[in-house]
Amino acid sequence: MDAILRTGTPIAMTDLYPPLEPNGNEWLDVGEGHEVYLEDCGNPDGIPVLFVHGGPGSGCGPMSRRYFDPKRYRIVLFDQRGAGRSRPHAGIAHNDTGRLVDDMERIRLHLGIDRWVLFGGSWGSTLALVYAQTYPRHCLALILRGIFLNRPQDFDWFYRDGTRRVFPDYWNDLAALVPEAERDDLALAYYHRINGDDAELARRAATEWARYEGRCATLHPDPTLVNSFIDPHAAWHFARICTHYFVNRLFMAPNQILDAADKLKGIPGIIVHGRYDMICVPDQALALHHAWPDSELHWVDDAGHSATEPGTRKALVAATRRLAGRLRSGGGLLPAEDG
Repeated sequence: MDAILRTGTPIAMTDLYPPLEPNGNEWLDVGEGHEVYLEDCGNPDGIPVLFVHGGPGSGCGPMSRRYFDPKRYRIVLFDQRGAGRSRPHAGIAHNDTGRLVDDMERIRLHLGIDRWVLFGGSWGSTLALVYAQTYPRHCLALILRGIFLNRPQDFDWFYRDGTRRVFPDYWNDLAALVPEAERDDLALAYYHRINGDDAELARRAATEWARYEGRCATLHPDPTLVNSFIDPHAAWHFARICTHYFVNRLFMAPNQILDAADKLKGIPGIIVHGRYDMICVPDQALALHHAWPDSELHWVDDAGHSATEPGTRKALVAATRRLAGRLRSGGGLLPAEDG
């Protein structure tokens, strides 16, 4: 196995690109009553990159555009079914991983893109990997952050017996909303309350579900980030869709990604993972790297889970810059260089 810290030239840290307005936006009808929100930004003739947001249920925002040099990339953003500005809001009917992968492929065809880079973090890393394993010939490369493999131990770490030992006060606040008899499966308990007839209880449950993730997302407490999670509109989208996916174990087989790792052969990958990620425990990044020889793994030693943390943010921007140095706008690989 190649060195874990780097393969080839080390990534140098840089910061976000300036704010960028989209060239255009639309709602793409993907069938079954769903319309996904879509943005096209940057250089129309640049390297196509698809931003795959996390959650499930988070959605994209203005910062999502800023990891990429707009002169070198054609930046495509979309809100997954029910998330963000997609319609219907927080819709969970006909909403599963396979359908999201199909939606991504519809977007590629709709925009006339042959091959693109996938950029995803957390749940976005999971979805990007499933897409790449389904449509490998349409993937130029992957840049992934905060790997979530969806093995039983990965799910249990955050909602059952891992993070609660690191942040016991946060977990107790989350568990307090449900009777002790239901606390062995908090996702199911919250799913029932968020989708129940008691509107006030549903609102409280959505807020507490979102608050827990916001609190656990960073190495150092970040009240601003937590407040963004518990915004009533954002919390409802996030919690309703997230619990829908988690009670169904992301609509995936338990070891699906690693079992199909051979399908990633030939696709270059850059993995960025916070050393102290308490949401997506770091051994997942190492397991993926070992199963995917074309990947390189970069630890961020002063970060947790969130892409907004300075070290992770800088590493991701540096990764997109370096990858652009190796890709032609038309999609061909160039010899390796710093970028």
